[in-house]
Amino acid sequence: MLKRDKERVVAELVERLRASDTLIVADYRGLTMSEIDGVRTELLKHGARFSVVKNTLTKRAAEQAGVPSLLELLEGPTAIAFVLEGDMVAVAKTLNDTARQTKVLSLKGGLLQGQPVSADEVQKLAALPPADVLQSQVLGAVIGPLNAIVGLFTAPLRDLVGVLDARISQLQEQGGTAEPEAPEDPAAAVEPAAEAPAEEASEESGSDAEPEAPTDEANAAGAEGSAEESQEGEENGN
Repeated sequence: MLKRDKERVVAELVERLRASDTLIVADYRGLTMSEIDGVRTELLKHGARFSVVKNTLTKRAAEQAGVPSLLELLEGPTAIAFVLEGDMVAVAKTLNDTARQTKVLSLKGGLLQGQPVSADEVQKLAALPPADVLQSQVLGAVIGPLNAIVGLFTAPLRDLVGVLDARISQLQEQGGTAEPEAPEDPAAAVEPAAEAPAEEASEESGSDAEPEAPTDEANAAGAEGSAEESQEGEENGN
């Protein structure tokens, strides 16, 4: 391979490694070209690209792309399934089924969202249900506790509203049938009313009272006046 071609291959691998943080590395030794093409076609259905690579060029690409954890997997004949926007579980299942059926392909490990995973972890990943089933199970596991939490909050609230409504109804009934309160001291309320007629009676009796009897001085003055009038009458008669 010419140097120019090697640089092109390394550049393509760098681009794939940077675009995909999830991949599975396998040892394809013993597979025929038709079997490799069959695996490649099946993985394309799940959004993955299956490429047979040279370890020396892939190591250079991993160093340039900043993926040092991939270096330890690059031993022996190597093929990499780059999972771009595909189903990681379906890709792992396809490779695991191929390894079980052919007895030739073997899993080395890989990267799951940038974190290294072993061959055993890839097999466990392959044992998971499909992505759509797994999503529905996770969604059910999340929604179930949320519904329970909502029930815990809403049930006491409903009880509290019921208690408040009952209390409001009770207060309204008491307010409609309650009698007006009596004054604390009935005598205090009666006395002012009794005093007012007494004062009015005093004023009326004062206006109807008889005049006072004349004094001794007034009687003497009256006698003197009568005597003078009698004397003047006698003189006139003479």
